[in-house]
Amino acid sequence: MLYYMFNKPQGCVTARSDALHRTVMDYFPAELAAVLHPVGRLDKDTCGLLILTDDGDLDFRIMQPNRHVSKTYFFYALGSIDADKIKRLESGLSMSGMTARSAEFRLIRQYRIAELEAFMPEYRRERYLRNPQGPAFSACLSVHEGKKHEVKRMLETVGCRIFYLRRESIGGLTLDPALSEGEYRQLTDDEIASLGAERSTTR
Repeated sequence: MLYYMFNKPQGCVTARSDALHRTVMDYFPAELAAVLHPVGRLDKDTCGLLILTDDGDLDFRIMQPNRHVSKTYFFYALGSIDADKIKRLESGLSMSGMTARSAEFRLIRQYRIAELEAFMPEYRRERYLRNPQGPAFSACLSVHEGKKHEVKRMLETVGCRIFYLRRESIGGLTLDPALSEGEYRQLTDDEIASLGAERSTTR
């Protein structure tokens, strides 16, 4: 079995092929792209840790919401954050069409919106900078179900808007800080074991 860690850049889609957009598979040589598939997905505008493998069962073992494997995300968001909002995020939220269970929130730093201009998507930058002295912040949130758009929707429910999102970890596997965006490497045996998988001795 093959297992790779990929630092997904923004702007590419998590798919094997796409008629309109560059995909994560385009970063791999043809011989690997032919056999690997992405485990789960990250939105086009989300970057960070993505696993690619030829292990057909890995998706089920770590990405299904009912498996409750934690995923940790770093983000920048517009809006203010306080103890009440953090309590709501950590206790679980009811949202339109979805319920988010308990999560772990860690506030990193508070900013003024203008300080984070470099991280804003170009197509929304002008709109966000209409209030350059407004509040913004960076934080990490760990969720345990991995539902579609879960982190963004959770923050929207407490009146904040994420504009930069990076997945940092899945279960016991953490994104290698030595990997630049668009780079990949094979997982070590210990990293594979942390996902509940086992490397085959034959390749």
